[in-house]
Amino acid sequence: MPLPRLNVHRHDHTTTCTLITLAGEIDLATAPLVRVALAECLHDGIRTTDVDLTEVTFCDASGLNAFLAASGLATEAGTILRLHHPPPIMARIIEITGSGFLLHEVHSARPPSRRFPAPAGGSP
Repeated sequence: MPLPRLNVHRHDHTTTCTLITLAGEIDLATAPLVRVALAECLHDGIRTTDVDLTEVTFCDASGLNAFLAASGLATEAGTILRLHHPPPIMARIIEITGSGFLLHEVHSARPPSRRFPAPAGGSP
């Protein structure tokens, strides 16, 4: 079995605030790694979980589903889950699916890529 194509690093800033850094591809094979990392934060009493997506090169529906499920669990637990710096195509998928609430702020997406131009008449 090939090794997962996703690196997950957790950096606890305090006992209640952490940063999860993801690098690589989030797909059917690696989404469980994301789910486990985010679930461990809840289990460990982390109140604010920030997820840095700067180095994510691909994210399919299973990855988005992992973030949506974790967001629901975080809301139920009264904690915060925030995604930061998604790649342009991922930011677009988040926007199209109405999942923008996952992003830390509206401008957390990187500028549009030349490989994926914005649709005519609108922003990406």
